[in-house]
Amino acid sequence: MAGLALDGSNPDVSLLYDINGLAKSAPTWFDRVMEFVGEYGIMLGMVLVVLWCWWSVRRRGTAEDSVTAVAGIVWAPLAAGIALLINIPIRGFVERPRPFRDHQGLDVLVDGKNDFSFVSDHATMAMALAVGLFLVNRKFGIAAIALALLEGFCRIYMGVHYPTDVVGGFALGTAVALLLAPLAMMLLTPLVAAVSRSDRFGWLVRSRRPVPSAAADERAGGFGIPEPRPGTGGGDGEKDLAA
Repeated sequence: MAGLALDGSNPDVSLLYDINGLAKSAPTWFDRVMEFVGEYGIMLGMVLVVLWCWWSVRRRGTAEDSVTAVAGIVWAPLAAGIALLINIPIRGFVERPRPFRDHQGLDVLVDGKNDFSFVSDHATMAMALAVGLFLVNRKFGIAAIALALLEGFCRIYMGVHYPTDVVGGFALGTAVALLLAPLAMMLLTPLVAAVSRSDRFGWLVRSRRPVPSAAADERAGGFGIPEPRPGTGGGDGEKDLAA
């Protein structure tokens, strides 16, 4: 399996050279920025999006809504971790070398990448987080998916992954986040509900001063914050609490 994408006429390799070639004509400072963004910056941004989403959903809807949404947010990083674990045997089976080991002329922006290339850990983790958030809240999920796509571009730009490494990472992260979500929610929801009833840690799940429910375009169809029912107004925080 190590011979994947070794032919220079392969579209995978051609796209690699096209994207990585941008680094050759870019200023040195821009390459340094892309190196930091692709290696650390985007993942830090994903963490901030997760925290922002948590802060938002715990303040909206009923107490039950908050429990479900926070459980979904907890699932997002867990999905990323599980996807990374699944990728370990995949990498060992495929044994695809990093592109700069088989192709000359690449501008490699980061050193020390001596492990296998398929699939990209960064792409896997970013997309698993993004899809997990999308199941909770569409607005934050779309923002996270955009960051995940940028992460994939950066990994190719840096010369450390083929495009198919990134696509494979996106597919793996998405599959884990979606397919295991029902089981994860079945296990996490009672745990989060127990935390919400705690005097010491309840604030992690439910704000003491809730605000009106989110608009329909900010909720997900899976287990996000529910849309107000017709005729209820959806903006009475006291009615939500009473429910």
